[in-house]
Amino acid sequence: MNSFRVAWRNIWRNGRRTGITAAAVCLSTAVLVLTFGLMRGMKVDTMHNITHLVIGDAQIHAPGYLEDRSFYKAVDKADALLGIADKAGIKAAPRSFGYGLVSVGTKSAGARYWGVDPAREKVAFDLPKKIMKGRFLSEKAEGRSYMGRPVRELVLGRKLARTLHAEVGTEVVAVVQAADGSLGNELFVVTGILKTVGEEIDRSAAIIHKVDFAELFVSGGRIQEIALNARDSMSPEQVVATMGGLEQGAEAELDVKTWRELSPSLADMMSMWDAGMWIFALIFLLAAGLGVMNTMLMATYERIREFGMLKALGTTPWRILKDVTIEAFTLGLFSCLLGAGLGVLGIAYLAASPIDLSAAGGDLFLEGVAFEPMWRAAFTVKGVIQPVLVTLLVCVLASLYPAVKAARLNPVRAMQHV
Repeated sequence: MNSFRVAWRNIWRNGRRTGITAAAVCLSTAVLVLTFGLMRGMKVDTMHNITHLVIGDAQIHAPGYLEDRSFYKAVDKADALLGIADKAGIKAAPRSFGYGLVSVGTKSAGARYWGVDPAREKVAFDLPKKIMKGRFLSEKAEGRSYMGRPVRELVLGRKLARTLHAEVGTEVVAVVQAADGSLGNELFVVTGILKTVGEEIDRSAAIIHKVDFAELFVSGGRIQEIALNARDSMSPEQVVATMGGLEQGAEAELDVKTWRELSPSLADMMSMWDAGMWIFALIFLLAAGLGVMNTMLMATYERIREFGMLKALGTTPWRILKDVTIEAFTLGLFSCLLGAGLGVLGIAYLAASPIDLSAAGGDLFLEGVAFEPMWRAAFTVKGVIQPVLVTLLVCVLASLYPAVKAARLNPVRAMQHV
């Protein structure tokens, strides 16, 4: 404790120089803590969009389905799998997919039809909330009506609705190739138009009730996908392990993949964010290190006669090395703690008042997935401790060069220094 008291006095011998260095280290630490918080916030929001909007933590498909998206490659025992997911506390949404045409008057476009269970979709995912106009599908297939007449309901992607000039209440004709080889066609009424949620969904999604899908495609209840979402209660890997373990060997007959395996480009991009963040941090760490080194070199130069006197009195080089290093550590600790406090205040502010990116214009996409144009910071203990420890380590390492120079001084020459 006495060594730190002496070190504190020594670093403030030249208050102006120490203050400038402390301010530089403090600013570097604050910027690093705030940057880590912003990057963490971006990762959290992106992860939320990926797992809570449509994809989920993991998905179950029939083997080979993802290679060709064949309508005939359906998941076996889908009801049993849904029961297993419910028992494990995992939200699950079964989906059927088929391709066909959708027409409004003289306009038509290709569409990817989704057959969904509206009740399960609303519990498991946020897609039913992303409605720009109208509403999502009714949970019950019976008793649906629009303007007093029975109807089949349909929700369109934003760009697809714009292509067809469709609005809420517009009658749409669906024409598809049914599973039995016949030509399926039905009349639907648009009950909702989605907000921008993703390039593929915006351009081609036509979402209908699973009962209507089975009748339109004569599918016999085929399920091509079961999307799983634990709602942050477990990791994607735990979701896959839970489903595989409970199904007693079903993993050999099913293709169960996490979102990282389903969207490897997104997973790689998020990993690159961490690397980019540390490259950015390296610039500030270098500036902090050079500042500390300059301060300790100047302090060493001013105290040459003092160090020479200490060595003449029998002080060992190791003791001088330790004292100079402790001075740098004390300066770094004071600056880092102050900087961390400022960084945490910045994170708190940006968490409550996120940066609005909508001024950039247009929708914001990441690998085809739309995300909310609000950049908020997220606090984590790791995101504060890591920058502080690394900056403190850089300060100590930067002091080694002047410390070694002081420890190797010749006592006679040092005492004669003017």
